[in-house]
This record gives sequence, C-alpha cells and structure tokens, in this order.
Amino acid sequence: MPGPESITVAQLARLVGTPDAPEIVDVRIDEDHAADPRMLPGARRRSHRDVARWAETCRGRAVAVVCQRGLKLSQGVAAWLRHAGARAETLDGGFEAWAQAGGLLVRPDALPPPDAEGRTVWVTRARPKIDRIACPWLIRRFVDPRAVFLFVSASEVAAVADRFGAAPFDIPDTFWSHRGEACTFDVMLAEFGLASEPLERLALIVRGADTDRLDLAPQSAGLLAASLGLSRMYRDDLGQLDASMGLYDAFYRWARDATGETHDWPAAAARVTP
Repeated sequence: MPGPESITVAQLARLVGTPDAPEIVDVRIDEDHAADPRMLPGARRRSHRDVARWAETCRGRAVAVVCQRGLKLSQGVAAWLRHAGARAETLDGGFEAWAQAGGLLVRPDALPPPDAEGRTVWVTRARPKIDRIACPWLIRRFVDPRAVFLFVSASEVAAVADRFGAAPFDIPDTFWSHRGEACTFDVMLAEFGLASEPLERLALIVRGADTDRLDLAPQSAGLLAASLGLSRMYRDDLGQLDASMGLYDAFYRWARDATGETHDWPAAAARVTP
C-alpha cells in the first residue's frame, strides 16, 4: 500500500503529458540506470549524493522522485526536497513498477547532448505551422520539459545548429525530419519509443494537417485551421508556441480520454417529447 507521501504508477500515468505533471527526478544509481537507460517521460537524472546542494532548485514545485524500487533512495531524496520546500512524493514501487505496468519510457539513444544547463536545444525554420509546433509540444510534455527551441531563417538553420549545438528538426535531409509518409512528429514518436494509443491517434491528426491529407482524420482540418489562425495572431514564434501548447494539450486529452463522447443539441435530458 502506498504511503501518504507517495504517488502510485496509475496516478502518475494520468498526469504525464499534461500541464499538471510533476517534475520527475530519477535518482537511480548508475548501475541500475546502465542496465535500463530509458527514462520516465520528462524525467531528469539527479544524484542522491548531492541532494542537499540541488534541493533548493525544487522549492515550491511538485516533484515525483523515482529510484529503482521506491525505497531508501527516493524516500530519502523526497524528504530532503520537502525540507527545501518542494511538494515531493516518491513513485510507489519505483522504476521497476512503472516498467512492469507498461508505462511510457523514453529511449535516450537519439537525444541530442544537453547544454551546460542540462537542457536539449533544438533549431528549425521560423514561422511554424504544424510539425514545428507539434514536435516542441511533444518534447516539452514527454521528453525534456526545459527544452530550448530556436526559430531562425531557413537558410541559417544548419549554421545555427553547428554554432550553438542545437539539433535541427523538420528540415529536409536531417535526422529529425519527414521519412516517407511519416512527418517529423511520427519520427519522434518512433525514435523516442513513445508508442501509445493516444499519441498515435494524435500523430494521425498531425500528419493529416501537416501533409495536406485531411482525409486521414476528421480532426486534421480543425488542427490546420487553428494552427493557421495562431500563426497569424502571433508575430513572435515563441509566443505562438506558448499559445499553441494548450491547443495540443486539448487534442491529446481528447485522444486519451474523450474519443467516445459525442455532442448534440438539444441535449438528451432537455428534449421535450410531444
């Protein structure tokens, strides 16, 4: 039975990928991490050895601490974080319980190296529409919540990537780009190992909107219209990205929780029969 300051696998799984997700801190020892280097979505590796030094960076935040089995390491780190003012819980059963339950795990193989602040840095063409917003949403919600995105002139993407250690995406002839009929969002799902029914349902909508195949999903036309509208509302690409996060959050929650729900008028309970 989980303790009062722990979170179950099922509870954390409902939060992952949403704006309400806690910061996930992976404190597994090096041997356990080497045996399975996959990470919970959005997790950041930290060492229990110097928790007293970095605990203050979590002040005021909700944190889920993960070790191998949810015992001494995660409980000790969570206690330190609570001492520093964080709302810290341990994952009941730890990494092993999450993996055994089939929880999403991010493969780190293709991740670009982090910068000095531990963030991944990405670069793409300015004036984004579909893929260049969908991919940052996916990265921030499931891979690296602190990721940095640089929007520059198309002619300068390669040079900026080289000079600033950024990973180019949604650019022809790069690793993170379209492959056959798959758009960049599809490629990221595959490379990060994020296959799940809700995300694959969302990917179909994104692919339809991004490749002018509105027949792929009824929702693709709506995503395209909203995306084009947002691109005209915001001159600043980062402002557009921030405003679009809620749009993709809504599509994801529909894809996860609401595909069976319909809407009609008048509502069934309000209909008057003669």
